[in-house]
Amino acid sequence: MAELTGRRGGYSRGKGGSMHMFSREKNFYGGHGIVGAQVSLGTGLGFANWYREDGRVSLAYFGDGAANQGQVYESFNMAQLWKLPVVFVIENNRYAMGTAVSRASAQTDFSRRGVSFGIPGEQVDGMDVRAVRDAATRAIEHARSGQGPYILEMQTYRYRGHSMSDPAKYRSKDEVQRMREEHDPIEQVRGRLTREFKVGEDELKAIDAKVREIVNDAAEFATHDPEPDVSELFTDILLEPAKA
Repeated sequence: MAELTGRRGGYSRGKGGSMHMFSREKNFYGGHGIVGAQVSLGTGLGFANWYREDGRVSLAYFGDGAANQGQVYESFNMAQLWKLPVVFVIENNRYAMGTAVSRASAQTDFSRRGVSFGIPGEQVDGMDVRAVRDAATRAIEHARSGQGPYILEMQTYRYRGHSMSDPAKYRSKDEVQRMREEHDPIEQVRGRLTREFKVGEDELKAIDAKVREIVNDAAEFATHDPEPDVSELFTDILLEPAKA
C-alpha cells in the first residue's frame, strides 16, 4: 500500500509504484512498463533457477492483451527448448485494455498458445479459488520435475475499467451484473461456507471485519508514511560497484 502511494516505506522505497513494485526478499520481481516484457524476465528467472538447481519455479503473469506480444513466444520457445521451470499464467479477463478477445485474437483459447512449442496448458475458472489452487499445484509440479514450462489460462473478469480513465463502454451493465451475481469469487466462497460447512453469518461478519481492519491499518500506514527524500532521486538506478 505504501508503494502504491509513493511512500518511503514501500517495497521499492516509493519509487516503483504499481508498475514496478519489487521485493527481492519476497521473491517478487515486479511488473514492467513495457507490455509483455515481464514474460521474458520471468523466463530469465526460470533459467536462473534451472542453472542453480535450487528447485524454485518462476511464475510469469500476463493478460490476454499481452499474450499477443512477440516476446511472449520467444520466451515460450526458449523455456521449452531448455525445459525451464516456468509457469506462464495468462489472466484472461476478456477485454485486455478495452478490446474484446474476439476482436484481437485469432486463437481465443489461450491455453493452446504453446501448442507449437510443445508446451501443455489448460483453461481454469479463475473465479474459483479451489480450481486455481488445484491447477497451480499441477503446473508447478510439472515445471519443478524437469518437464519444462506450463501454461495456465485463468478465465477471470474485472468489474471496472482497465484504469481510472476507462469508462468501460465496450460492454453492457447487464453483463457486469451477471458476472457479479453468478461468478464472483468471494460470494462463491461465502455460499460454500454457509451451505456445505454451516458457517454462521456472525462468523462471516467477524472475518470480514478482520479483513477490513488489516486493509485500514495498511492504508493508515501508507497515508502517514513520509515520501522519499529528494536525495533519493538518483539512487537505485545504477548498480553500485562493489567496494574493495
